[in-house]
Amino acid sequence: MTRRIFILTGAGISAESGLGTFRDKQGEGIWARFDPMRLATPEAFACDPDTVLAFYDARRRNLLAAAPNAAHFALARLEAALASAGGELALVTQNVDDLHERAGSRRVLHMHGELLKARCVDCESVRAWTGDLLGCEPCPACGGGLRPHVVWFGEMPFHKEEIELALERADLFVAIGTSGAVYPAAGFAAEARALGIPTLEINLEAADNAELFDDSRYGPASAAVPAWVDDVTARLTSPAHPCGQKTKPG
Repeated sequence: MTRRIFILTGAGISAESGLGTFRDKQGEGIWARFDPMRLATPEAFACDPDTVLAFYDARRRNLLAAAPNAAHFALARLEAALASAGGELALVTQNVDDLHERAGSRRVLHMHGELLKARCVDCESVRAWTGDLLGCEPCPACGGGLRPHVVWFGEMPFHKEEIELALERADLFVAIGTSGAVYPAAGFAAEARALGIPTLEINLEAADNAELFDDSRYGPASAAVPAWVDDVTARLTSPAHPCGQKTKPG
């Protein structure tokens, strides 16, 4: 009986929305074209903040022009179906975009931060941000400089305790559109297996850690994810499924 599903999403779920993946086996990801050590580390920001801010400003403009695809909408539908059946969905994303929320997902844990937010480097206050950060006014709270509210290489991911608790509660672990190469997220599948939780990979191609999954579905996220969600929701609403039993009249 699947009542509590833990889903980890990566850049592959947003690729069909026009947001590039960071790594792929064809060598065409973002980090194949740009050096992450010059654009996505605290040291890079300290050394050349204008170049870092310009890179993230371009990504932010790209995000604002993008729209959720069928995979995002399917996961929002799954969240609602599980809630109606007395279950729950823990949706953890490595993505810094807001496409899950725009598709209707109500509870999303962004372990790598959010591109549409800015953080003060001094007081660490966080605020919504849709414009450019390069050349912007200083933090209104303390006058400090602003940076993207994203996790760079060498920094700790957000929501670590919440994520661990959600994983321990799950009875199914699903990775969607992930490379299986970025830790600590790439280690979640191994953690799930150690806990005896079944694992499923939904991806365009096999991830680096594909051997850790009990089952797999390969194909574009916009097709593979809705098809899987249809299967899950059909079982949830089936009279034979404990989560889908109907109360008989009288």
